[in-house]
Amino acid sequence: MAALKLLFVDDESGIRLTLPMILEREGFEVKTAASVGEAVELINKERFDVLISDLNIGQPGDGFVVVSVMRRVQPDAVTFILTGYPDFESALRAIRSQVDDYLTKPTDIPSLVAALKHKLENRRPIRQIVARRAPEFILENLPALLQTWLVSISKDIQLRKSALDAKDRIDNFPEILAGVCGQVMNGSGGLDEATTAYAIEHGISRFKRGYRVDLIVTESRLLQREISHFLQQNLLAIDLSTLITDVMSMADLMSAATEESIRSFNAQLQAA
Repeated sequence: MAALKLLFVDDESGIRLTLPMILEREGFEVKTAASVGEAVELINKERFDVLISDLNIGQPGDGFVVVSVMRRVQPDAVTFILTGYPDFESALRAIRSQVDDYLTKPTDIPSLVAALKHKLENRRPIRQIVARRAPEFILENLPALLQTWLVSISKDIQLRKSALDAKDRIDNFPEILAGVCGQVMNGSGGLDEATTAYAIEHGISRFKRGYRVDLIVTESRLLQREISHFLQQNLLAIDLSTLITDVMSMADLMSAATEESIRSFNAQLQAA
Protein backbone atom coordinates (compact mmCIF):
# COMPACT_ATOMS: atom_id res chain seq x y z
CA MET A 1 0.00 0.00 0.00
CA ALA A 2 1.43 3.38 -1.02
CA ALA A 3 2.28 5.83 1.74
CA LEU A 4 -0.19 8.63 2.28
CA LYS A 5 1.18 11.91 0.97
CA LEU A 6 1.10 14.91 3.30
CA LEU A 7 1.94 18.56 2.63
CA PHE A 8 3.16 20.48 5.68
CA VAL A 9 3.30 24.28 5.41
CA ASP A 10 5.01 26.39 8.09
CA ASP A 11 7.45 29.30 7.99
CA GLU A 12 9.26 28.14 11.15
CA SER A 13 12.32 26.15 10.07
CA GLY A 14 12.54 24.23 13.35
CA ILE A 15 9.10 22.66 13.15
CA ARG A 16 9.57 22.09 9.40
CA LEU A 17 12.53 19.88 10.24
CA THR A 18 11.16 17.98 13.23
CA LEU A 19 7.46 17.32 12.58
CA PRO A 20 7.89 15.81 9.08
CA MET A 21 10.48 13.35 10.46
CA ILE A 22 8.01 12.18 13.08
CA LEU A 23 5.19 11.88 10.56
CA GLU A 24 7.38 9.91 8.19
CA ARG A 25 8.00 7.39 10.97
CA GLU A 26 4.21 7.05 11.17
CA GLY A 27 4.05 6.05 7.52
CA PHE A 28 3.39 9.40 5.80
CA GLU A 29 5.33 10.69 2.82
CA VAL A 30 5.86 14.35 3.70
CA LYS A 31 6.64 17.38 1.54
CA THR A 32 7.23 20.77 3.17
CA ALA A 33 6.72 24.38 2.12
CA ALA A 34 7.85 27.55 3.87
CA SER A 35 5.56 30.01 2.10
CA VAL A 36 2.21 30.30 0.40
CA GLY A 37 3.92 30.43 -2.98
CA GLU A 38 5.84 27.20 -2.37
CA ALA A 39 2.70 25.48 -1.11
CA VAL A 40 0.62 26.52 -4.12
CA GLU A 41 3.34 25.32 -6.49
CA LEU A 42 3.40 21.89 -4.82
CA ILE A 43 -0.40 21.64 -4.76
CA ASN A 44 -0.51 22.28 -8.49
CA LYS A 45 2.27 19.77 -9.24
CA GLU A 46 1.62 16.83 -6.91
CA ARG A 47 -1.29 14.95 -5.40
CA PHE A 48 -1.71 14.96 -1.59
CA ASP A 49 -3.95 13.10 0.82
CA VAL A 50 -3.43 15.53 3.70
CA LEU A 51 -2.62 19.21 4.18
CA ILE A 52 -1.39 20.64 7.48
CA SER A 53 -0.87 24.39 7.27
CA ASP A 54 0.16 26.87 9.92
CA LEU A 55 -2.43 29.62 10.33
CA ASN A 56 0.09 32.45 9.99
CA ILE A 57 2.67 31.96 7.24
CA GLY A 58 4.45 35.25 6.94
CA GLN A 59 1.16 37.12 7.25
CA PRO A 60 -1.79 36.46 9.61
CA GLY A 61 -4.37 34.16 8.06
CA ASP A 62 -2.18 32.98 5.16
CA GLY A 63 -3.02 29.40 6.08
CA PHE A 64 -6.58 30.01 4.89
CA VAL A 65 -5.22 30.86 1.45
CA VAL A 66 -3.35 27.54 1.29
CA VAL A 67 -6.44 25.62 2.43
CA SER A 68 -8.55 27.46 -0.13
CA VAL A 69 -6.20 26.50 -2.96
CA MET A 70 -6.10 22.88 -1.80
CA ARG A 71 -9.89 22.71 -1.62
CA ARG A 72 -10.18 23.93 -5.18
CA VAL A 73 -7.36 21.90 -6.74
CA GLN A 74 -7.62 18.73 -4.63
CA PRO A 75 -11.03 18.81 -2.91
CA ASP A 76 -10.74 15.26 -1.54
CA ALA A 77 -7.62 16.06 0.54
CA VAL A 78 -8.03 16.25 4.32
CA THR A 79 -7.11 19.75 5.55
CA PHE A 80 -5.87 20.91 8.95
CA ILE A 81 -4.99 24.35 10.28
CA LEU A 82 -2.18 24.57 12.83
CA THR A 83 -2.41 27.49 15.26
CA GLY A 84 -0.72 28.69 18.40
CA TYR A 85 -3.87 30.57 19.38
CA PRO A 86 -6.61 28.20 20.56
CA ASP A 87 -8.89 31.17 21.33
CA PHE A 88 -9.09 31.66 17.56
CA GLU A 89 -11.49 28.74 17.47
CA SER A 90 -14.50 30.99 16.92
CA ALA A 91 -13.11 32.16 13.57
CA LEU A 92 -12.14 28.64 12.62
CA ARG A 93 -15.60 27.36 13.48
CA ALA A 94 -17.03 29.74 10.90
CA ILE A 95 -15.06 28.02 8.16
CA ARG A 96 -15.21 24.51 9.59
CA SER A 97 -17.29 23.46 6.60
CA GLN A 98 -14.10 23.71 4.52
CA VAL A 99 -11.37 22.93 7.11
CA ASP A 100 -11.54 19.43 8.52
CA ASP A 101 -10.02 20.33 11.88
CA TYR A 102 -7.49 22.51 13.64
CA LEU A 103 -4.45 21.60 15.72
CA THR A 104 -2.91 23.64 18.52
CA LYS A 105 0.82 24.33 18.88
CA PRO A 106 2.72 22.71 20.48
CA THR A 107 0.86 19.69 19.20
CA ASP A 108 0.78 16.33 20.95
CA ILE A 109 2.16 13.88 18.38
CA PRO A 110 0.03 10.82 19.29
CA SER A 111 -3.10 12.99 19.21
CA LEU A 112 -2.02 14.51 15.90
CA VAL A 113 -1.46 11.12 14.28
CA ALA A 114 -4.74 9.81 15.66
CA ALA A 115 -6.60 12.86 14.30
CA LEU A 116 -5.02 12.45 10.88
CA LYS A 117 -5.88 8.78 10.64
CA HIS A 118 -9.42 9.34 11.91
CA LYS A 119 -10.11 12.05 9.34
CA LEU A 120 -8.59 9.97 6.55
CA GLU A 121 -10.73 6.98 7.46
CA ASN A 122 -13.83 9.17 7.58
CA ARG A 123 -13.34 11.47 4.61
CA ARG A 124 -16.31 13.63 3.79
CA PRO A 125 -17.94 13.38 0.38
CA ILE A 126 -16.34 15.69 -2.15
CA ARG A 127 -18.40 18.84 -2.52
CA GLN A 128 -18.39 21.40 -5.27
CA ILE A 129 -17.03 24.66 -3.89
CA VAL A 130 -18.65 27.68 -5.43
CA ALA A 131 -16.38 30.66 -4.86
CA ARG A 132 -17.83 34.13 -5.25
CA ARG A 133 -16.12 37.39 -6.03
CA ALA A 134 -15.44 39.62 -3.04
CA PRO A 135 -18.03 42.32 -3.98
CA GLU A 136 -20.71 39.66 -4.47
CA PHE A 137 -19.90 38.05 -1.11
CA ILE A 138 -20.01 41.45 0.63
CA LEU A 139 -23.42 42.20 -0.85
CA GLU A 140 -24.73 38.86 0.39
CA ASN A 141 -23.49 39.61 3.91
CA LEU A 142 -23.93 43.37 4.07
CA PRO A 143 -26.06 43.51 7.28
CA ALA A 144 -23.54 41.39 9.22
CA LEU A 145 -20.63 43.46 7.94
CA LEU A 146 -22.27 46.72 8.96
CA GLN A 147 -22.99 45.35 12.42
CA THR A 148 -19.30 44.60 12.98
CA TRP A 149 -18.53 48.09 11.70
CA LEU A 150 -20.92 49.56 14.28
CA VAL A 151 -19.01 47.71 16.99
CA SER A 152 -15.73 49.23 15.80
CA ILE A 153 -17.38 52.68 15.72
CA SER A 154 -18.48 52.26 19.34
CA LYS A 155 -14.85 51.71 20.34
CA ASP A 156 -13.57 54.91 18.71
CA ILE A 157 -13.22 57.68 21.30
CA GLN A 158 -14.11 60.54 18.96
CA LEU A 159 -16.94 58.87 17.02
CA ARG A 160 -18.78 57.59 20.05
CA LYS A 161 -19.12 61.19 21.26
CA SER A 162 -21.69 61.59 18.48
CA ALA A 163 -24.78 60.08 20.04
CA LEU A 164 -26.40 58.49 16.99
CA ASP A 165 -28.58 55.42 16.97
CA ALA A 166 -27.66 52.52 14.68
CA LYS A 167 -30.01 53.64 11.89
CA ASP A 168 -28.61 57.17 11.74
CA ARG A 169 -25.05 55.95 12.06
CA ILE A 170 -25.43 53.55 9.14
CA ASP A 171 -27.19 56.27 7.13
CA ASN A 172 -26.52 55.76 3.38
CA PHE A 173 -23.66 53.32 3.74
CA PRO A 174 -25.71 50.30 2.53
CA GLU A 175 -26.57 52.09 -0.70
CA ILE A 176 -23.01 53.39 -1.13
CA LEU A 177 -21.48 49.97 -0.54
CA ALA A 178 -24.01 48.29 -2.81
CA GLY A 179 -23.22 50.80 -5.54
CA VAL A 180 -19.46 50.34 -5.12
CA CYS A 181 -19.78 46.54 -5.22
CA GLY A 182 -22.00 46.73 -8.27
CA GLN A 183 -19.57 48.97 -10.13
CA VAL A 184 -16.66 46.66 -9.35
CA MET A 185 -18.63 43.64 -10.57
CA ASN A 186 -19.42 45.55 -13.78
CA GLY A 187 -15.79 46.50 -14.29
CA SER A 188 -16.44 50.22 -13.96
CA GLY A 189 -13.61 52.50 -12.92
CA GLY A 190 -15.81 55.19 -11.37
CA LEU A 191 -18.91 55.81 -9.31
CA ASP A 192 -22.26 55.81 -11.06
CA GLU A 193 -24.71 58.69 -10.68
CA ALA A 194 -26.88 56.95 -8.07
CA THR A 195 -23.94 56.06 -5.80
CA THR A 196 -22.51 59.55 -6.18
CA ALA A 197 -25.87 61.01 -5.15
CA TYR A 198 -25.94 58.80 -2.04
CA ALA A 199 -22.40 59.88 -1.15
CA ILE A 200 -23.35 63.55 -1.52
CA GLU A 201 -26.45 63.01 0.61
CA HIS A 202 -24.29 61.30 3.22
CA GLY A 203 -22.05 64.37 3.50
CA ILE A 204 -25.07 66.64 3.96
CA SER A 205 -26.51 64.30 6.58
CA ARG A 206 -23.25 64.24 8.52
CA PHE A 207 -23.10 68.05 8.45
CA LYS A 208 -26.60 68.26 9.92
CA ARG A 209 -25.55 65.91 12.73
CA GLY A 210 -22.61 68.05 13.76
CA TYR A 211 -19.80 65.97 12.36
CA ARG A 212 -16.34 67.13 11.40
CA VAL A 213 -14.53 66.18 8.19
CA ASP A 214 -12.02 64.03 10.09
CA LEU A 215 -14.89 61.98 11.53
CA ILE A 216 -16.22 61.25 8.04
CA VAL A 217 -12.75 60.03 7.08
CA THR A 218 -12.48 57.91 10.24
CA GLU A 219 -15.84 56.25 9.60
CA SER A 220 -14.81 55.34 6.08
CA ARG A 221 -11.43 54.06 7.21
CA LEU A 222 -13.02 51.84 9.86
CA LEU A 223 -15.49 50.49 7.32
CA GLN A 224 -12.72 49.59 4.88
CA ARG A 225 -10.82 47.93 7.72
CA GLU A 226 -13.86 45.82 8.61
CA ILE A 227 -14.26 44.86 4.96
CA SER A 228 -10.65 43.62 4.94
CA HIS A 229 -11.15 41.63 8.16
CA PHE A 230 -14.42 40.19 6.86
CA LEU A 231 -12.84 39.01 3.63
CA GLN A 232 -9.85 37.53 5.45
CA GLN A 233 -12.13 35.51 7.71
CA ASN A 234 -14.02 34.15 4.70
CA LEU A 235 -11.24 33.46 2.21
CA LEU A 236 -12.47 29.96 1.52
CA ALA A 237 -15.70 31.31 0.04
CA ILE A 238 -14.04 33.90 -2.19
CA ASP A 239 -12.57 33.66 -5.68
CA LEU A 240 -8.90 34.31 -5.01
CA SER A 241 -8.11 34.86 -8.69
CA THR A 242 -9.95 38.21 -8.61
CA LEU A 243 -9.54 39.09 -4.93
CA ILE A 244 -6.63 41.54 -5.15
CA THR A 245 -7.98 43.52 -8.12
CA ASP A 246 -11.49 43.57 -6.64
CA VAL A 247 -10.28 44.80 -3.24
CA MET A 248 -8.14 47.49 -4.85
CA SER A 249 -11.07 48.64 -7.01
CA MET A 250 -13.41 48.69 -4.03
CA ALA A 251 -10.95 50.72 -1.96
CA ASP A 252 -10.56 53.20 -4.80
CA LEU A 253 -14.31 53.64 -5.25
CA MET A 254 -14.90 53.88 -1.49
CA SER A 255 -12.30 56.65 -1.36
CA ALA A 256 -14.06 58.40 -4.26
CA ALA A 257 -17.39 58.16 -2.40
CA THR A 258 -15.77 59.58 0.75
CA GLU A 259 -14.37 62.48 -1.26
CA GLU A 260 -17.85 63.24 -2.63
CA SER A 261 -19.23 63.22 0.92
CA ILE A 262 -16.51 65.58 2.10
CA ARG A 263 -17.12 67.98 -0.81
CA SER A 264 -20.82 68.15 -0.03
CA PHE A 265 -20.05 68.54 3.69
CA ASN A 266 -17.71 71.48 2.98
CA ALA A 267 -20.30 73.06 0.66
CA GLN A 268 -22.82 73.00 3.52
CA LEU A 269 -20.21 74.41 5.89
CA GLN A 270 -19.41 77.31 3.57
CA ALA A 271 -23.09 78.09 3.03
CA ALA A 272 -23.85 78.16 6.75
